[in-house]
Amino acid sequence: MTTLIESDEHTSLRAAVSAFAQTHPHTTNPEDGKRLWQAAAELGYIGVNLPEAYGGGGAGITELSLVLEELGAAGVPLLMMIVSPAICGTVIARFGTEEQKREWLPPLADGTRLMAFGITEPDAGSNSHRITTTARRDPATGDWILTGRKVFVSGVDIADATLIVGRTEDARTGRLKPCLFIVPRDAPGFGRRPIDMELNAVERQFELTLDDVRLPADALVGDEDAGLLQLFAGLNPERVMTAAFAIGMGRHALGKAVEYARERAVWNTPIGAHQAIAHPLAQAHIDLELARLMMQKAAHLYDAGDDVGAGEAANMAKYAAGEACVKAVDQAVHTLGGNGLTREFGLARLVTASRVARIAPVSREMILNYVSHQTLGLPKSY
Repeated sequence: MTTLIESDEHTSLRAAVSAFAQTHPHTTNPEDGKRLWQAAAELGYIGVNLPEAYGGGGAGITELSLVLEELGAAGVPLLMMIVSPAICGTVIARFGTEEQKREWLPPLADGTRLMAFGITEPDAGSNSHRITTTARRDPATGDWILTGRKVFVSGVDIADATLIVGRTEDARTGRLKPCLFIVPRDAPGFGRRPIDMELNAVERQFELTLDDVRLPADALVGDEDAGLLQLFAGLNPERVMTAAFAIGMGRHALGKAVEYARERAVWNTPIGAHQAIAHPLAQAHIDLELARLMMQKAAHLYDAGDDVGAGEAANMAKYAAGEACVKAVDQAVHTLGGNGLTREFGLARLVTASRVARIAPVSREMILNYVSHQTLGLPKSY
């Protein structure tokens, strides 16, 4: 049941994560990022949502999103938390075989292994029905053979495997249906190329090629006939966690702006005393708080097992958080003036990063499509 007031346990978790994050300055060095990940995992933060039986914290997306938000608010967000424990860990925990759970969940929880997630393709965009990565069975061995391409896949270079969304042919209808496969990083035919991004982040983006990648039969996650259910079981947490990522970033930028507005004096008066400065910052705070409420609702619905309700709320949360983050970052930079563009204050890098929450994992326009069609019942234009 959704609550508007956080529990004492959640308040304590926020405080603990915040204190931990303050001891780790922002970095773009991959080795520093790896140490931060491992340190967070040792404290139980990375696997807080994974089942206790497999080494996790036994909590949910509610707690995992709280962790990511507080890391972001301190300026050290871990993007791979969206991918490894939230998407991949959730899918394997809910639908994986016992062998897959034993192999992957404990190391995902303790931070010794990571898993990336590949769904986006060059020509499919937001239309998952146009995914062309195909999986076919070898009748002689029962192996799966994957062929296709993926783009904008985070952290493939540091991940031990990638959860790939492919499509198989339904024997009854002949139509292609989605399925998920665990592809080890060293699988023959599995290639990666870094995409040159103007993002200041530890995690890099990659284009993947799957050239007749041969996988054993047990590389398939879950039931071959339940692909859509399994896919959306991972996408709802992805949207909640992206909202947490955005809210944390927005809070971080706003905090820097408020501190500056308190201390920066012109004509013997702090600039924060002027409503032209104070009111936009107050509006940014309100927008972030409203987005957080929707994020908490989405996380609670998901953890309660309401996939349909969580789908609607997670999309709304991601939309609200993305908009609030961009506005907060923009207003923070504007508050600092020229200083907002200096490396010293670290806000300029967020101008590009904040756009990610509007674009990925689904654009705000596609969310508006979802709400207009699914929630409001309006007809489609496509």
